[in-house]
Amino acid sequence: MTTTGAATSTLTSYLDRIGEPGARDADLPALRRIVAAHAGSIAFENLDPFTRRDVRLDQESLSAKLVHGGRGGWCFEQNLLLRGALDALGYRTTGLAARVLWGRPADAPATPRSHMLLHIDLPEGPHVVDVGFGALTLTGVLALEPEIEQASPHEPFRLWPDGGGFVMQALVAGEWRPLYRFDLTEQYLADYEVTNWYLGHHPASHFLATPMAARPDTARRYALNGTTLTVHHLGGPSERRVLQTPAEICAVLEEHFLIDLSGLPDLDGALARLF
Repeated sequence: MTTTGAATSTLTSYLDRIGEPGARDADLPALRRIVAAHAGSIAFENLDPFTRRDVRLDQESLSAKLVHGGRGGWCFEQNLLLRGALDALGYRTTGLAARVLWGRPADAPATPRSHMLLHIDLPEGPHVVDVGFGALTLTGVLALEPEIEQASPHEPFRLWPDGGGFVMQALVAGEWRPLYRFDLTEQYLADYEVTNWYLGHHPASHFLATPMAARPDTARRYALNGTTLTVHHLGGPSERRVLQTPAEICAVLEEHFLIDLSGLPDLDGALARLF
């Protein structure tokens, strides 16, 4: 698909940001390259809610922050930015929503639809992508086919049938772990705006209390939760280190998560609350 003017400039900047300037085809191989490059280049992070800044979901704000500002973001920002680029390239995309299961007991009450992922229509059939699930962000593209193990650049994933929907699962340490439950009901920007505001403002939201960041790298994943940095090695043990100062956390955010902190002059003060 050919784009012009501002749309061309925005798409070009995005592709440069993720290191895929030549990705101009709307096919499955290009989608795989874009998803892997996006996940490895733009970290999951919640530093705006943590420092009490609003999270805006319009494409101009997403581009200013995640593309030109060198920042990351959470699921709505990540997947809406990706969707804008895919739409400009000519992919047929639909926004979906999920109920998070990760880290919750099997009998826990249902959670709200607080996570976003994308449905992509391709000649090979329907697929799903998700560049915004933090420490287990999907770095590949999954065919919408239940009960089969599918490889990704990191862990194997599968979609398990669940009533009229699916449970996204990842193979972690030899065990299939549920990430979230979703169906194919189309979601709109207004739907995401409501949940986005809730997660960024409600006093009980854990995104306000603790800094979080995650980024997959070659053969490993980096994860920050509060003062703890974890490096998960694929097929090997995990390393954990407790960070001792705000300056140490900032250094880790820049080095391991590739986040430009220049637009967050008050981050040190916010991090001091942790000590």
